[in-house]
Amino acid sequence: MSEVITPTSRTKLRRSPGRGNFDRATIYRILDEAFVCHVGFTVDNHPFVIPTGYARVGDRLLIHGSSASRMLRALAGEAEVCVTVTLIDGLVLARSAFHHSMNYRSVVILGQATVVNGEREKLRALRAFSEHVVPGRWQEVRRPSKDELKATLILSLPLTEASAKIRTGAPVDDEADYALEVWAGVIPLRLAVGVPVDDPRLKDDVGVPRYVSNYRRD
Repeated sequence: MSEVITPTSRTKLRRSPGRGNFDRATIYRILDEAFVCHVGFTVDNHPFVIPTGYARVGDRLLIHGSSASRMLRALAGEAEVCVTVTLIDGLVLARSAFHHSMNYRSVVILGQATVVNGEREKLRALRAFSEHVVPGRWQEVRRPSKDELKATLILSLPLTEASAKIRTGAPVDDEADYALEVWAGVIPLRLAVGVPVDDPRLKDDVGVPRYVSNYRRD
């Protein structure tokens, strides 16, 4: 597999092309760190953008939900889809209002999704969703029943038309503005993990598993 995803006319960056990145490993790292993607599609000439969870398995992105989902049913019909993922790393405060920005890492994926069929394949996909969010969780929880599997629709989108866009570093002001006595810089942002909270109906003899108490997101 190529280390670079070949740009297409749809993924080639026209604005700030220097921030573009087609390195497969970079794109995969962003996808593996984030939790939520936004799925853009059109039904009956009406545009929709729906946030949802996802997982990456190899060179494919998986999304899932109810078999009754309008979004999933539309995409199962091989509709064109645009999936975006964004991580915010900092607020960039410039000396002028015009040049304020954010440090971010984002991915855009385009293509057509296919349905994941078969009990084994669907279980493998659901395991990927679980492990993407909380590694180690799948080994402890009850597996989905046959009825639950039937009620779940899973789609697979190939990562063959994708690009990343990344901004890092300090604000960029107009040269004359550097003389202004206005604070400028970056406020870093990160996802923080809090203390786990027990379910009120948790059995008294069930302790917090290590993968929960030691949970972190790099």
